[in-house]
Amino acid sequence: MSSLHPHARRCAGFLCCLLLAVLSGCAQLVPQTVGLRTGWPEGVGQAVELTAVPFFAQEDYQCGPAALATVLSHTGVKIAPGELVSQVFLPARQGSLQIEMLAAPRRHGRVSYQLAPRYGDLLREVAAGNPVIVLQDVGPLFTQWHYAVVNGFDYAPGTLYLRSGTKPRQEMPFTAFEREWMKSGYWAMVVTPPDRIPVTATEQGWMSAVLAMSRAAGGEAVASAYAAALKRWPDNLPAAIGLANQHHARGAFAEAVAVLRSAQQKHPQSVIVINNLAQALSDQGRHTEALAQLEKAGDAPGMFAAELRSTRQLIKQRMAQKKTGNR
Repeated sequence: MSSLHPHARRCAGFLCCLLLAVLSGCAQLVPQTVGLRTGWPEGVGQAVELTAVPFFAQEDYQCGPAALATVLSHTGVKIAPGELVSQVFLPARQGSLQIEMLAAPRRHGRVSYQLAPRYGDLLREVAAGNPVIVLQDVGPLFTQWHYAVVNGFDYAPGTLYLRSGTKPRQEMPFTAFEREWMKSGYWAMVVTPPDRIPVTATEQGWMSAVLAMSRAAGGEAVASAYAAALKRWPDNLPAAIGLANQHHARGAFAEAVAVLRSAQQKHPQSVIVINNLAQALSDQGRHTEALAQLEKAGDAPGMFAAELRSTRQLIKQRMAQKKTGNR
């Protein structure tokens, strides 16, 4: 039996340690890519490419408008990058800030949702049919921020597919992509129609995104987003109140009452539901029912007491006017 030379044994041991150090270093450089080897997202196929996602070649420094036009067009909004330049491009910075990227789709009746900084969430959204806008640092020596759209991946070769810059199909290794993506804090966003909730969205996250959209979008889009929230999270009180408010704003009092009745079954102590339901009933001419509804509030906290008094006063004025009008 032969044996290794003492120096060879030391070298073998050194190489082993060196290999472990290299592997450890790789894990530190691309921790989420390494994690995918043993923690691939449950239910996600290993190869997906959204070939129907459109492509817009960017002009100088205008990757933001190009990326937004890509995802907005995918959701059915007919728009070109040039139409978005004034909304997101900052000439002084020669680029677009994330806050403008999130804000622009809301003006077109779409919900912008910022993803959690997880590789798995990006893959889950793409697998669900939602192309993902990502922010990368693509500068070889100095920081150069760049927006691109991930529209596919293939686990076997470890490849991502992107609509990026002037390339309609850029292929990037998982590792190289993470090195560029992680410098932005793994920033990513999706844009969806208001009735389509991203698969990785949390209840609170979606409600915050809808609230942000409501400041810029029309009532129909906002109502659709609240309705989608109630479908996924039936007990969500803010969604019920928001949807009822949208119905009420367009004069659909019966629809508002139906939503609030359902919410009251789940949240019988909600003073907001009681007040708004009383208002909607009175708007239908059901004043007696409305007053009876207000009695359920009892001694409401000070912050709601004024609203309840105001609603009660309005209902009594309407009842008095109706009584006078009948004489």
